[in-house]
Amino acid sequence: MKEIIQQLDEKRRKARLGGGQKRIDGQHAKGKLSARERIELLLDDDSFEEWDMFKEHRCTEFGMGKETIPGDGVVTGYGTVNGRLVFVFSQDFTVFGGSLSETHAEKICKVMDHAMKVGAPVIGLNDSGGARIQEGVDSLGGYADVFQRNVLASGVVPQISLIMGPCAGGAVYSPAMTDFIFMVKDSSYMFVTGPEVVKTVTHEEVTAEELGGAVTHNTKSGVADLAFENDVEALMMTRRLISFLPPSNREKAPVVPVVDSPERLDKSLDTLVPGNANQPYDMKELIIKMVDDGDFFELQPDYAKNILIGLARMEGATVGIVANQPLVLAGCLDIKSSIKAARFVRFCDAFNIPVVTLVDVPGFMPGTSQEYGGIIKHGAKLLYAYAECTVPKVTVITRKAYGGAYDVMSSKHLRGDVNFAWPSAEIAVMGPKGAVEIIFREEKNDPAKIAEREAEYKSSFANPFVADARGLIDDVIMQHETSKCV
Repeated sequence: MKEIIQQLDEKRRKARLGGGQKRIDGQHAKGKLSARERIELLLDDDSFEEWDMFKEHRCTEFGMGKETIPGDGVVTGYGTVNGRLVFVFSQDFTVFGGSLSETHAEKICKVMDHAMKVGAPVIGLNDSGGARIQEGVDSLGGYADVFQRNVLASGVVPQISLIMGPCAGGAVYSPAMTDFIFMVKDSSYMFVTGPEVVKTVTHEEVTAEELGGAVTHNTKSGVADLAFENDVEALMMTRRLISFLPPSNREKAPVVPVVDSPERLDKSLDTLVPGNANQPYDMKELIIKMVDDGDFFELQPDYAKNILIGLARMEGATVGIVANQPLVLAGCLDIKSSIKAARFVRFCDAFNIPVVTLVDVPGFMPGTSQEYGGIIKHGAKLLYAYAECTVPKVTVITRKAYGGAYDVMSSKHLRGDVNFAWPSAEIAVMGPKGAVEIIFREEKNDPAKIAEREAEYKSSFANPFVADARGLIDDVIMQHETSKCV
């Protein structure tokens, strides 16, 4: 027995080294942690239970039969984050470049299957060169097996992907189907085809960072949700994200104790909206003052900045926040912001997270680029997301709510449960100036009459009382009462 135990200890020691100390040192030299170091930081101390530590590939082609490393390039298992169960896989770049083989995929599928059985989040730490070429179709089939699990798990358990190294070809599609993607600046990349292939096919010269780096996917493509300076920061923020989420769609997110009183009033909100309707203000100030302890976990902060999305708590319970941002494009809805918000609303709906919508929207963005890009179809995605959303929906109109954009932003017509308006709210088909110029076009050459008509329109429609009289607003609330009422 003693000999077997010694043999087991030796096998474990070898497996924990992955591709060897030299390659681990190479990871450190690039500013990257090893696969196991990442798991240690992500999970609570001594909570990780590893599965399939000794599993090896079955490939014999191209001399692969002589090269077998226990674990086959991925560390899998389960543990806890703040005492809550999660399943995790961490690709090991020191073993065959983290490339995915048939057995590598089997290990990932195993933890995903168990996560769905017990109802727990899946966290993937991706650091892979893609499919293992030596295995041919077997590795491609392995990717498809993982993709199938991603689809089956979608809306059932939260899925989080951390891109902590290269992620190319088929490897990008699994993260793309997960709920959140975090990247690390200067060390993580995502692209379907790399810079060399791009140059060969399209003759474009582009670096890996420009093509698929963390900044690119957080500002231009919208593929990623957040970018971090290093592995440690990305892992710590993942722990924070997990604290907001329910374990599965069968449960609600945990309620945590908070310092702020639910009855709090904030008088500074009374002066947040400027007297001049054309002057912007920062909607994020309202969010921070409205939510518990000012703790707002914003997602995609550098993409489609005209809309804000993120997670927060109110009375200790998790809520999803969607808000127009008047500081950017006057808060207009465009293609990117519609897609960004729609995806988030659907996530909240799947996981029993109430949605709070803060509205200051002058309409949809006009222009040929938007029309040619399909604003009609993409804008409808946000409408569809709100209309089918069955979790509690609370809406607060702070200023402008014009045209179709009023309808789309969780209006009472789309089964908004509780709809409030501030006294500064303006709910109408369009702004007073544009409306008057259409209704009284025969008087448009008379500035005095137009000004008079505009003042008349403002008094009739540039307020929340018409909508309130028709029951389309549940109450007009004072700005400082927002936290208390919502």
